[in-house]
Amino acid sequence: MTAKAISAAARLVTPGLAARKAAARLLAAVVDARTPLDGLTDHDHGHPQFRALEPRDRALVRAILTTALRFRRTIEAMIGARLERPLPANAHALSHILHVAAAQILFLDVPDSAAVDLAVTHAKDDPRTARFSALVNGVLREIARRKERALPAALAKTVDAPDWFARSLEAAYGEAPAGEILAAHRLEPAIDLTVKSDAPGWAERLDGIVLPTGSVRLERLPGPLTELPGFAEGKWWVQDAAAALPARLLGGIAGLRVADLCAAPGGKTAQLASAGASVTALEISPNRIKRLRANLDRLKLDAEIVEGDLFAFAPDAPFDAVLLDAPCSSTGTVRRHPDVPWTKSVEDVEKLAGLQARMLAHAATLLRPGGRLVFSNCSLERGEGEALLSAFLADNPQIVADPVRPGEFPFLDPFLTGHGWVRTTPAGLKLATPALSGLDGFFAARLRRRD
Repeated sequence: MTAKAISAAARLVTPGLAARKAAARLLAAVVDARTPLDGLTDHDHGHPQFRALEPRDRALVRAILTTALRFRRTIEAMIGARLERPLPANAHALSHILHVAAAQILFLDVPDSAAVDLAVTHAKDDPRTARFSALVNGVLREIARRKERALPAALAKTVDAPDWFARSLEAAYGEAPAGEILAAHRLEPAIDLTVKSDAPGWAERLDGIVLPTGSVRLERLPGPLTELPGFAEGKWWVQDAAAALPARLLGGIAGLRVADLCAAPGGKTAQLASAGASVTALEISPNRIKRLRANLDRLKLDAEIVEGDLFAFAPDAPFDAVLLDAPCSSTGTVRRHPDVPWTKSVEDVEKLAGLQARMLAHAATLLRPGGRLVFSNCSLERGEGEALLSAFLADNPQIVADPVRPGEFPFLDPFLTGHGWVRTTPAGLKLATPALSGLDGFFAARLRRRD
């Protein structure tokens, strides 16, 4: 075996190298191919390079990727300031190696030397980047040397979002509120739980707090989720505080027939069943139905689960109430899913808004006269919320607004619009510390079918 071959073989077993290679490969899939991160890092069906890693390295790759995406523009600025000339336009592989290493140096608890050395080795291993290994070494060592002074300045003057998303937020909310939303996206979210009962008791057991909305919030997990008190017994489930609001707009539903039209993974179905409703949970994806059924089984809650397409759904009798939490651009979940702005576009938002309008029109046909319908999604885009609903009401006179009144749900008052609709953003729910504050961006509106 030649010295070159021996060196190459040695690099294959360099501790940590496989994880960094996987991180760069998956970053390319997100940024270049606009592939959602959750699918790439699924433990059973994710990217082969990810699934080949040990659990500890999978967790590291996930941390690197969420960090690299959350601070993508800042990292880009830090790298660019240390280049004599911009990277070639087609140097994607080189850019991803640099971003993976810089994310570790600037934001993660990884020794600078390890991040630099592994990036250099990675560059040497890839024929596309081998000639740039000295550049990788120089740029990253310079970032490491100057990060204490340079990083705060870069964060202060950089918008960590693609241009289309930043412009959309500013147009919808104004410059200052948009800036607060983007600042919130830089923070990792807390973990919210919906509990069946005794929120104060569970907050005390799990070292959390009870939010004004009734959810229990944990700043960090005290251990593996499945090993926490109450998990196996089905006493609570993970659900962002904002995601728990739409189902509550239906009010008292005990004994009523209620449809949850996009049911998986089951948080809202669980809320409806826990409130005493007779729930029909509709879901089109067989894999998601498995997760829905498993969650309901753990929670010891019952619902009729129907596999099928909403547009073909024709129940024998109309429902007393319907909840449509529609598929959307998910721009309200960027704190949890920082890949979203990098995998979506204005065109995607418009396409999804059209789908939601058609789904809402069909959902309205499933209601009995006088029945309530709640429409919601986890988008910050007005085109998927306020504008969509206004157009729908104008075109569907048989459905009327059923606005939420101030004081009806006191915890909702800070989030009510002038129309009596609910609008949350990640900059809302300001609590004692930034780490405890915020919630997902959601839109929800309550409607009624005319008698």
